[in-house]
Amino acid sequence: MNETPSRQRAKPARESTLRLPGVRLVPAPLRRRLQRQALAVLSHDGRGANYDAPLGDPGLFGPDSVVWKVHADFPSMMAGGLAALMLQALHPLALAGVWDHSDFRSDLLGRLRRTVAFVGRTTYAPTGPAQDAIDRVRRVHDRVHGTAADGRPYSANDPHLLNWVHCAESWCFLQAYARYCQPLPAWARDRYLDEFRLVAERLGARDVPASMAALQAFFGRVQGELAFDVRTQTVMDVLASIQLPIPMPGLSRNLFLGASMALLPDWALRLHGRSMAQQRRDRLAAASLRALAPSIRDAMSRGGLAWRACRRMGVDHAALFHWD
Repeated sequence: MNETPSRQRAKPARESTLRLPGVRLVPAPLRRRLQRQALAVLSHDGRGANYDAPLGDPGLFGPDSVVWKVHADFPSMMAGGLAALMLQALHPLALAGVWDHSDFRSDLLGRLRRTVAFVGRTTYAPTGPAQDAIDRVRRVHDRVHGTAADGRPYSANDPHLLNWVHCAESWCFLQAYARYCQPLPAWARDRYLDEFRLVAERLGARDVPASMAALQAFFGRVQGELAFDVRTQTVMDVLASIQLPIPMPGLSRNLFLGASMALLPDWALRLHGRSMAQQRRDRLAAASLRALAPSIRDAMSRGGLAWRACRRMGVDHAALFHWD
């Protein structure tokens, strides 16, 4: 392997004591069980990317990026990922590709795991494996095309649909981090969008929003294309029965689904037909997740992809959780 001298010199940094946001409520044995289960399933990457070498390879973003900070928080990424799926399911053409070319109805957890693996690899893997993940998705997208239920043609390579999927993820990840981890400085939201659009652009998206103002403008333009239909309801029904690979899966599912729904913008909640009573339950779930998030965060703070990437770069993993 031909490594640059700077990469050869990189060594894992001594880690300082992690001062993570919030107060841990769950006892240590249960936190360790959560770590084993979650790392074994949700962080599974079937092709075995090496996140530990080559030393000094920053990947697509690197430890100074806002993307590394936001994506390092496990509970907010879980909630944000589920919320993104709820939001993405409102676009009939985006949903058509998933409906016709995936097994999400029988293996939604598998699809979520693959999505987590893709986000994790493009965020934290060295440059080569990160780009390989993008290239592999592009090859899959080449086969995803057809006719939607309303007769309109669709293609997973449509730059507009790629933009929609990416914007839904970006919005939900940012909202989840601010709600379940800690507030973001205003500049960090814009910088996150400016950085993270790299992945969408390499997948083929165009005019990807690079600021919160641009993201809100994009949502304003796309709302006329959205609908809650029978297929959207099917996605919500499948989500309602998913078994998450963490302790107390039924209770955990309801907690995360409610907390995820609470992240959606008002116009998306109206499309979902969320009643005031349901929204109150969603806010209660959000408050519960915020209380439990520090324990989940602590359980996942070491051994995950962000931790391994920091060791590869020779930087302190604790720094990812501080904005100073």
